[in-house]
Amino acid sequence: MNLVIGALVFWGAAWWVNLRIANGRGRDTRAARLAVPVLFGLTLLVLWEGLVRGLNVPGVILPPPSAIATRFAASLPILWVDFVQTFVKGALSGYVIGCGAAVATAIIIDRSPFLQRGLLPVGNFIAALPVIGIAPILVMWFGFDWQSKAAVVVVMVFFPMLVNTVQGLAASTAMQRDLMQTYSANYWQTLLKLRLPAAMPFVFNGLKISTTLALIGAIVAEFFGSPIKGMGFRISTEVGRLSLDMVWAEIAVAALAGSAFYGLVAAIEKGVTFWHPSQRG
Repeated sequence: MNLVIGALVFWGAAWWVNLRIANGRGRDTRAARLAVPVLFGLTLLVLWEGLVRGLNVPGVILPPPSAIATRFAASLPILWVDFVQTFVKGALSGYVIGCGAAVATAIIIDRSPFLQRGLLPVGNFIAALPVIGIAPILVMWFGFDWQSKAAVVVVMVFFPMLVNTVQGLAASTAMQRDLMQTYSANYWQTLLKLRLPAAMPFVFNGLKISTTLALIGAIVAEFFGSPIKGMGFRISTEVGRLSLDMVWAEIAVAALAGSAFYGLVAAIEKGVTFWHPSQRG
């Protein structure tokens, strides 16, 4: 019980410190912006540890963060193999293929009003299909290795990326396009020098949405068949063995990989779209 009380006291103190930092005079500094989420995350971990140990929650229901960290450190080789199989081979390859194909298709649709009216509604319908229904079909088509996981990722990221890119290509104003015509610019010159640069905020919005979809799709696809490695395979196997600390270790790897991937795309976006109002300040 003392652990529970200590965790609640720590939570209250950390909450008070977080409020002081967030409402303080230096709240707009980089250190303050980093301190608030870091302290909040540490507070959740301490509260989780104290409540689980103080209330004697069984490890098969919810292991404490210390047990997860211990299992994480002891299973680094396994976690690395699973990370390469799921993220590098499945999610990343499907992400590149799906997003690249979506941008190319968006340019084709932009030149064809017929495709714009016919393909986009179909794309919205396909994008609404549940991954849990598509994944087993694609696993049967492409086999149990990473190729089927990449195919699931392609299906998941293609249409969100397509819709954002098509909207981005329409973002330039009529006056801007008329100005390019006065310079005798052809379609491809206008596309490369005006319309694609103007579409970059929309393109990066699709890329950021697709980072999370790619990892989710690859992990879910592994539930329906995979070699004896991969995050989804490990999670489903360890759940059956009631080894919840390993399951949480895999979840931690997925969360770290997804956050890093999103952060990388956001950093590239900041460098490419520095001129956009959303990047100021």
